[in-house]
Amino acid sequence: MDDERTRLRLDVSYDGTDFSGWAPQPTRRTVAGVLMETLDLVLGAGTVTGLTVAGRTDAGVHATGQVCHLDLPAAVWRAYEGRLLRRLARLLPTDVRVRAMTEVPADFDARFSATFRRYEYRVTDAPWGAEPLRRRDTLAWPKPLDLVAMNEAAAGLVGEHDFAAYCRRKENATTLREVTRLDWRRDPDGILVATVRADAFCQNMVRSLVGAMLVAGDGRRPVTWPASLLTRRERSSEVTVAPAHGLALVEVGYPVDPADYARRADLTRRLRVPVAEG
Repeated sequence: MDDERTRLRLDVSYDGTDFSGWAPQPTRRTVAGVLMETLDLVLGAGTVTGLTVAGRTDAGVHATGQVCHLDLPAAVWRAYEGRLLRRLARLLPTDVRVRAMTEVPADFDARFSATFRRYEYRVTDAPWGAEPLRRRDTLAWPKPLDLVAMNEAAAGLVGEHDFAAYCRRKENATTLREVTRLDWRRDPDGILVATVRADAFCQNMVRSLVGAMLVAGDGRRPVTWPASLLTRRERSSEVTVAPAHGLALVEVGYPVDPADYARRADLTRRLRVPVAEG
């Protein structure tokens, strides 16, 4: 049929430095805006519809494992299937890459079918600051950081909680989230890396959690302080949101069996109204 459409999953990476986040904005350069402009250039305006992302990252936040989906006429996909990825590589700016395009069932939803999102945050406490080649994705912290203290602080935040103290609240959106992993490691080069994994995140949640753990790590707050804020039901003015450039979305998880995409999407919609991440 002429109106038959194909759904594609796109795996996307980007350097968020010069983007005003993912979501389209009329007067700003965004990842979604650049991606759609390029797809329209290749395939024709209006050919692609329904661009939907797993996590709407904020301005300055990076991604190595972002996922989105879109729909296009099946005939167009058949015509371009073997060459669309390379066409995009030639035309997209170098700070965003589409690494894979995969045909998926029509009930796959990049946003609602996701089972988890995993972020990493990079920090250096070296007295000389961040290495020049990593300055765009690594926060330079002005004080020494205690890895043990930061992991103790992180442990109190794992589990299902109301993270209202760490979120920018939106009307009719819950701040209840389940954090399934939150820990820090120090890599051989001395960089401290936080791994944060949850079913979903509300706006500014990841960077707020990092901000709270950093002041526990440098000794300005006790390690119990970040978890103590979980009793609050509104955003805490005491929490400083960590800068965006240290954060990257590195993985989005989905059900192993494609038959579970629709079931997961329905469950997510009933549990919460998802809001922006980062």
